[in-house]
Amino acid sequence: MRWFGFGFNAFAQICDVDKSDEGESCAAAVKVSSPTELSEHVDGNRRWKTSQITASWSRRAALHGDGELRDSCVCVAGFGSDVSSCCGTCVAHSYGCVNVFISETHLTLAFPHKIETWDLQKKEETPSWSMDLEAQSDCFAGLTLPLVPGGYIQSNPPFYRPLSAHMGAKRLALGAEHAVLLTASGAVYTWGLGSHGQLGHGGLTPEEKPKPVEALWGMIMGSVSAGGWHSVCVSDGGDLYVWGWNESGQLGLPSQSLRKASQKKEDCSKQTGASSPEDPQEEGKQEDVFISIQAFPALVDVTPLCEIRTVSCGSRHTAAATTAGDLYTWGWGEYGQLGHQTFSSSDEPQRVEFFAAEQIYVVDVVCGNWNTFVAINEEIDLRIENKHRLEHLEI
Repeated sequence: MRWFGFGFNAFAQICDVDKSDEGESCAAAVKVSSPTELSEHVDGNRRWKTSQITASWSRRAALHGDGELRDSCVCVAGFGSDVSSCCGTCVAHSYGCVNVFISETHLTLAFPHKIETWDLQKKEETPSWSMDLEAQSDCFAGLTLPLVPGGYIQSNPPFYRPLSAHMGAKRLALGAEHAVLLTASGAVYTWGLGSHGQLGHGGLTPEEKPKPVEALWGMIMGSVSAGGWHSVCVSDGGDLYVWGWNESGQLGLPSQSLRKASQKKEDCSKQTGASSPEDPQEEGKQEDVFISIQAFPALVDVTPLCEIRTVSCGSRHTAAATTAGDLYTWGWGEYGQLGHQTFSSSDEPQRVEFFAAEQIYVVDVVCGNWNTFVAINEEIDLRIENKHRLEHLEI
């Protein structure tokens, strides 16, 4: 698959010094507001495809492969010159890797028979933590990091945390201070700090152990994601549910913070003689609809035309790919992480027109804290192109 990135690029997580359109280093651009294709991993005469990306605030890890397990490896781009390699050599101990998870301090690699966590701040010849798996080749089947057999791994020691086997954990997303778990039956559990309503239990109190989100009970969910202080999930029917902090519009609900920022711009316009399109009294009446914290799951209608395929959360922004191959983003956009070629924030889901205009079919999206990475399917793009050609010939 080909991957694109946009947003925070202060450490060249998106594009490196070799990628330049106007003779200047792309790495010098802290903010990348337009989707930019990521560099391919090249080893000799071979170009390896990127099958997976995971990102933290200052780093991005990419899992590469050419179809053979023994030839898979991981490259890390971003902070730290000794671990940065946008399109260079793979991390030495990553060959044969099947899954990867990166944080600000550690890189976790999953292999068919073991899990290893490496300290990115030190040059070590042995991992900081490791776990041997059972000999069965399917021991890790169906699990995606940070889930591991019997529990999950976290960014700081102790790395391993057990989970009750009866929960049947299927997916796990870690926020800044909370966790969201999806079970094999489609139920959602959350735990951790709840100061911003990110647990979805209706209050702001913390939970030490996984607790079911009762508002979603009885509905089968297919995926979950966690932002800094907000949470989202997608049902099997393609509906999107959100809860938690909405300070930057990351829930796709009316944000008072963004409304105040808009009001300041209007006040500036008044001072220059421009008229305001809204009645101040009407603005006061609308105060009650603004949502800063949504403590229960709320249904958000991203687009009435199609269902949501997958969703991902950044620190304060959210991105969703639809079954039609479109990408929608909303929330905090100061670094261009919404992909709309602006640095504005939005509390309404908006389609990223770049992919639609290029007739590019989006199949996956992964958010870093302040940036967004998008996977496209070239084979589907080709079918769409051929369909348009046939329609043109028929006309």
